[in-house]
Amino acid sequence: MTDTQIELHVETGNEEIKAVNLLARHCSLSRGQLKKSMKNGALWLERKGHVQRLRRADRVLKPGDVLHLYYDARIQQQAPAEAVLISDEGDYSVWFKPPGMYSQGSKWGDHCSLPRWAEQHLKPQRNAFIVHRLDRAASGLMLLAHTKAAAAKLSGLFRTRGVIKRYRVRVHGRFCSETICIDTPLDGKPARSRVVFLAYDQDRDRSLLEVDIETGRKHQIRRHLAAMGFPVEGDRLYGGGEEQDLQLQSVYLAFDCPLKGQRREYRLPEHLQAEPSGG
Repeated sequence: MTDTQIELHVETGNEEIKAVNLLARHCSLSRGQLKKSMKNGALWLERKGHVQRLRRADRVLKPGDVLHLYYDARIQQQAPAEAVLISDEGDYSVWFKPPGMYSQGSKWGDHCSLPRWAEQHLKPQRNAFIVHRLDRAASGLMLLAHTKAAAAKLSGLFRTRGVIKRYRVRVHGRFCSETICIDTPLDGKPARSRVVFLAYDQDRDRSLLEVDIETGRKHQIRRHLAAMGFPVEGDRLYGGGEEQDLQLQSVYLAFDCPLKGQRREYRLPEHLQAEPSGG
């Protein structure tokens, strides 16, 4: 079953029936597997043109409802890493996303994503909406909104470059300068990264850098540094590395809160930061 992938689309017809019973009629998965996949966000309910995840196995469907199951055994077998709450501000919260945790779910499930972790662990419980992303292999500070209004305002803040985002990065080689600005466009769009040299480990031939980004292009830091000849340690995509962990961590976020009008600054606690030596 480790390689099993099932994509199933089933309409209820004219009867009222529990979701798990309808699915069991049309696929070979056990009821236990179906219930687990539903809990993990792999089932979607379409009703009158509106589609949303359906987690309750005993949910009674109405005539005309359509179920969409996206089952991947490999994804269902994954266990979520443990995120750490840094600050709960009510309408939004700040978290430490560990390496390996997704910034958001997919149609195949969301149980290994930060928003789902937050929804299950925040007290009182609230919905969680993403307003920016970190690569799955990266770690560090992430902001989640808990109302649609907060999500819209905070997303706008990121979109208009109203958030200072700072990262600690370990790269191969001795970095060539104390401070440098990289403004090479990415995917035909402006991209700007400010890089500050912090330390060099001669034994391992690694440099520790601090990077501020003014734009948020896909894999911006990794692509900018790799193009200069300093790939991020552990970057299999742009650096050809075989290391397990990507040495890129979001350590600082600062912005003027669009909800309360106050200046907010969040720093990653030292005990969650990657070791400077890489040990």
